[in-house]
Amino acid sequence: MHTDNRKFMQCPSFKDLMLESDQSKGVEPPPFTKPITGKVTTLTHFDDTLPVPDYMKLLDTRRSLRDYSSNPMTQAQLAFMLWSAQGVQSMRNNVATFRTVPSGGARHPFETYIAVQAVDGLTPGLYRYLPMENVGEKAVAIEWLGEIDDYTSKITGMLAGQAWAAKAPVVLFYSCIPYKAEWRYSFAAHRVVLIDLGHLGQNVMLSAVALGLGSCCMAAYNQQLCDEVLGFDGLGEYTVYAISVGTAT
Repeated sequence: MHTDNRKFMQCPSFKDLMLESDQSKGVEPPPFTKPITGKVTTLTHFDDTLPVPDYMKLLDTRRSLRDYSSNPMTQAQLAFMLWSAQGVQSMRNNVATFRTVPSGGARHPFETYIAVQAVDGLTPGLYRYLPMENVGEKAVAIEWLGEIDDYTSKITGMLAGQAWAAKAPVVLFYSCIPYKAEWRYSFAAHRVVLIDLGHLGQNVMLSAVALGLGSCCMAAYNQQLCDEVLGFDGLGEYTVYAISVGTAT
């Protein structure tokens, strides 16, 4: 029996656990995002990029896509994908950001990394989304992190041998910085983070359909290799999700 895992899914006493949190002890909240160290690029604006605006059609046509064409994505398409999943619409002091997806306590403990193989006007390689650069704007900035050597082989390995995903023009990797949620929820944070991750993934998939694209959310990936390539220590930050995006063949 998987008793411990089943119990983990059950709701704890938030009231009791939050009394133990750093927030309740008056500790300053962690920063909303990591420092910027690479070159910053503002992507093409995504106005008028949605060929499928009808919500019923989005729900009716969303399917996981595992067969991608060689067609590149546009910068506007990538910008909309990133904004729709983590765009910051407003802030409250230095404690909360309100975004396009919900998050317990408005903590949003995720970072978005973009493995680019084919996007018009972008050098192939690894980028990071910078949502705090455009608070309250429908604009998207990304940070260049570097090249990905032997791209197809490296991405296939990171995605636990799922070679079809390495053919997509873009693979989104989401990391978790757990203390962002732990600061408020202490030992209850990690269950909340997993719920938040589902909100994020659904927005990405529906946004892909709205753009005339397809996507596939992957829970299977090589934890050690992903964390190594993306530069995580595996404890203060670690990979939690991967989503391929592109056009169907």
